[in-house]
Amino acid sequence: MRVSVRVPTTGQWSEVAGYAALADELGYDSINCSHIRARDSFTTLAALASMAPHVRLATSVAPIYHRSPASMAQTAATVDDLSGGRFRLGLGTGHRITMAQWHGANIGRPLAEMREYVGVVRALWSGRVATDGARWRSEFGFVDFAPRQGIPIYLAGLSRGMIRLAAEIADGIVLWACPPGYIRDVVVPEIGEVRRAAGLDPADFDVLAAVPCAATDDVDLAVKGIRAELYRYFGLPFYRAMFIAAGYGDDVAAFDAAPGGGWTAQLNAISERFVFDLCAIGDSQTITQVLEQYRHAGATNPMITHIWGTDFKPTLVAAAEQKTTETAARL
Repeated sequence: MRVSVRVPTTGQWSEVAGYAALADELGYDSINCSHIRARDSFTTLAALASMAPHVRLATSVAPIYHRSPASMAQTAATVDDLSGGRFRLGLGTGHRITMAQWHGANIGRPLAEMREYVGVVRALWSGRVATDGARWRSEFGFVDFAPRQGIPIYLAGLSRGMIRLAAEIADGIVLWACPPGYIRDVVVPEIGEVRRAAGLDPADFDVLAAVPCAATDDVDLAVKGIRAELYRYFGLPFYRAMFIAAGYGDDVAAFDAAPGGGWTAQLNAISERFVFDLCAIGDSQTITQVLEQYRHAGATNPMITHIWGTDFKPTLVAAAEQKTTETAARL
């Protein structure tokens, strides 16, 4: 039974390194880092490779618009080489507002541009140039260095279109803030339909689903922390559409209707129903139950994530114990 972890790139480096070393020691399947306004995810993972020498390493996810395909191919191949072939490249489109404000980049046609981008990266890894693209082209070539062939690529997906594209061209999908019901009713059926139509086995496709977790007695603190994290996602179009499709349209409407658009009112508009459907908060038994809900929904690789304001180490231990207990029960 696989369990992965997203290690935060924020905070003191000693904490980040400690989380990674502990995850490696506890037998997690992979350590993932998101590319946010903190440490660079690739550089972080390269540094963690020697501190966590056994676990797989992955971005979850790196936006395609902040690096050219050649730069992405080179960076990913380097981290893979430094880690002894343990790297997985997670890619996403990001959001129009953040790509424009942070990188001065324009998102045009996300599905077509993602398809093209992945094709260019894979071509460069294979030693071929890619010059026919509408947006992405490259004549880059590695010299005296051969990237590992078959470096896995996962795509971040929320919409049906991106889910279907991932099922067609990627090795897996990364889901963030997707409750189990959405995974069961939307993600898994779309993946199955595309994979079967292409003659591919859905069982060979990895569904990596983020599960915000906190092993804590202070449930109110954890709820406050996850609401603060979710706040920005309620303002992003891709996430809003997914929340509505997942059955939480009332939360989106309440968020929009919060008096004066005030911070506290908008936070409280994110219902406890949504929070507890999405998150594993409480004792180890609760964490076990929620991770099992994700598995039953179709998440082949739940990825625990830190909730602001909580101690992540007990959560890492609790989720690892859940994995060990389940494995022993099935032997």
